[in-house]
Amino acid sequence: MIYSFVRKVIHFIKIETMKGVVFTEFIEMVESQFGDEVLEQIIEKANLPHNAEYTAVGSYPHEELVSLVLELSTESNVPVPDLLKAYGKHFFGILGKSYASMISDVKDGFELFQKLENYIHVEVKKLYPEAELPKFDTEWEGDSLVMYYQSSRKLGDFAHGLIEGCLEHFDQQASITQHPLNKDGTRVKFTLTPH
Repeated sequence: MIYSFVRKVIHFIKIETMKGVVFTEFIEMVESQFGDEVLEQIIEKANLPHNAEYTAVGSYPHEELVSLVLELSTESNVPVPDLLKAYGKHFFGILGKSYASMISDVKDGFELFQKLENYIHVEVKKLYPEAELPKFDTEWEGDSLVMYYQSSRKLGDFAHGLIEGCLEHFDQQASITQHPLNKDGTRVKFTLTPH
């Protein structure tokens, strides 16, 4: 199956870390939406070195998140892209509360997206200098905002969910199209067209 192949490939990928809050919030989302039993099963099947005992301030290999998502997909029969989008949307809700002061002067999601790279990520780096953040470039094409996502973690679907969560936070309606820019998933183009 494709998931077992992906797990094998993970061992040959350069290990990069993610902040523990990404893991702790994923665990909480799984617990609340799928239940304790499913959570315990995916943790056991993922065979993680940390046994999913994460702290919000720690740093952990992003491959562990990938393993948890793959196991959740197998257990729940929900496709991986859908799980990542749902988690991204959930996670923006957490970010919106945790970093409310950073976005309090932003009028809408489109403005926030344009400030990600040169303002929000700069502020996050001040708090977490070791954080490895994805890169987001933006430009306008007519009435549509185009966002270019770049990350070696290949979490474009998670980014899609973050975008959805941000728009929901600001009570905005927009269609989102997602286009991979390369085969390995490290670069994705999002086109956001307001309704």
